[in-house]
Amino acid sequence: MASVLWQDLTAEELRSKAAQDAIVVLPVASIEQHGPHLPVGVDTILCGGVCKAAAERASDVEVVVAPTLWCGMAEHHMAFGGTFTFDIPTYRAVLLAFLKSIERHGFHRVLIVNGHGGNIAALAAFLPDFARETRLHVEATTYFHLAQDALVPLLEDQKGVQHACEVETSMMMVLAPGSVREDRLGEAFGARDGLPGRPTVARHRSFRDMTETGVIGDARRATLKKGEACLDACADALAGLLREIGKGI
Repeated sequence: MASVLWQDLTAEELRSKAAQDAIVVLPVASIEQHGPHLPVGVDTILCGGVCKAAAERASDVEVVVAPTLWCGMAEHHMAFGGTFTFDIPTYRAVLLAFLKSIERHGFHRVLIVNGHGGNIAALAAFLPDFARETRLHVEATTYFHLAQDALVPLLEDQKGVQHACEVETSMMMVLAPGSVREDRLGEAFGARDGLPGRPTVARHRSFRDMTETGVIGDARRATLKKGEACLDACADALAGLLREIGKGI
């Protein structure tokens, strides 16, 4: 099977993809701390991996997966070190530049697939700007929210993805074998839900205020088998969305 990855294709092949009205999947993620047991590239590795797997499963739809934007909105992780972050104007400008490049190459449909919780609010706020400033049909989703219902039965202590947790650690065992510092798993747990707060009042909180370890959830529950099941659930959910977009639903 030919590669679904933008960086693996020639310019001629990409022109052909555009002529076939392929959907461009644009993964967006983060480089940030993930506790004592995981590398800082978790969100980028997982988001790119899920997008690739989903595009391969949706083989009845023309899809090309753009390179993952590895920096996002991660101010809340900065106190732990190892983290890069954009501010809002820079993040918007970079995403818009990517979208305009995609548009200039003749593509019409873009699905932004997010793999980092800190990006969610910004992406939702940007969509009206992208609609106004490009002629693209742009949609955005967060892959682990899209797969939420399928993930719940697979987990022991969580109801979905938290941070450096049972899910992310298990999936890293699949997509980046050897990257999990298994000798540190005994330390890799933290608050389940962060700090209590006022549900109708927003405020910025550093992860330092939520967890001493940088983990929310319990990575001690992670297994390779669980990672394979979680990857399947996320890829299947995203492949389903790609088929819906491909059919114009």
